[in-house]
Amino acid sequence: MGIHHYEGDDLIVRKIRVGGMENNVYVLECPETHEALLVDGCFEASTILEQAAGANIVGIVQTHGHFDHVQALAELKEKLNVPVYAHAGEDYPVDIDIELHEGDTLSFGNREAKVIHTPGHTPGGVCLLAGDHLISGDTLFPGGPGNTWGDAEAFSTIIEQISSKLFTLPDEVRVYPGHGDDTTIGAEKPHLQEWIERGW
Repeated sequence: MGIHHYEGDDLIVRKIRVGGMENNVYVLECPETHEALLVDGCFEASTILEQAAGANIVGIVQTHGHFDHVQALAELKEKLNVPVYAHAGEDYPVDIDIELHEGDTLSFGNREAKVIHTPGHTPGGVCLLAGDHLISGDTLFPGGPGNTWGDAEAFSTIIEQISSKLFTLPDEVRVYPGHGDDTTIGAEKPHLQEWIERGW
């Protein structure tokens, strides 16, 4: 059984760190039924499966299609035999079974995760909101937005998504990014103008 990163009556979150880029794979699990969504098939399928043991995974959700988020995807899809959910604006090494759109809800047990489309880092980037828990992919990190590689238009897009869709969430919402440590909406929101001024 993997160590629960967060465990409450509302949700169980497992955070599995894999690969050399500190990629985070998440398992969102219903506490009553143990049905779960696995988020991002990054690297090390065997490590992910081992640490997800005990959860009944009913789907794999991709936050985006960058190479460091998909290396284990084909093996995970084959071994778990579950559908892959992703936005159509990305390329993936496997067939996408169910396309994600803004406002979609994904059920797992007695819980739901809402899809928030947040382009900028990539065209089809998405976040998942399950109660007070936000899987932010590579859209929002402690200290700023995901990389837009000096592209002013992409930077403007990601800032708009964060401002209008993420920073409208309650301050207490926990943020689980695609790499590194957690944060909260309340911790990051006061710094928005700083990020705009520095341009990354």
